[in-house]
Amino acid sequence: MKVKISGAASQDLLDGYNFYEKQDKGLGSYFLDSLFSDIDSLLVYAGIHPLFHAKYHRMLSKRFPFSVYYRVEENEILVYAVLDCRRNPAWIRNRLSGEQKD
Repeated sequence: MKVKISGAASQDLLDGYNFYEKQDKGLGSYFLDSLFSDIDSLLVYAGIHPLFHAKYHRMLSKRFPFSVYYRVEENEILVYAVLDCRRNPAWIRNRLSGEQKD
């Protein structure tokens, strides 16, 4: 099994990096290290997280207020979004349904 990160999820990670790097130099790198570690853990734990929005599993990050939304398909774990949990739930729902990108 392998993990595939969508372009949108990659942009989410970059946006999070930029946000935390502005807070304190080096914090953005720590953010990426932590989130990639969480994503790597999907190789062991994929599918055990609760379903959200009918089709995505949601894994909460261990160190930052972010959620990783993913699906397990065949022999791939597809990461669709990495979103800040502090966002409006309606915004998250719209983003996951493809109605909103920013």
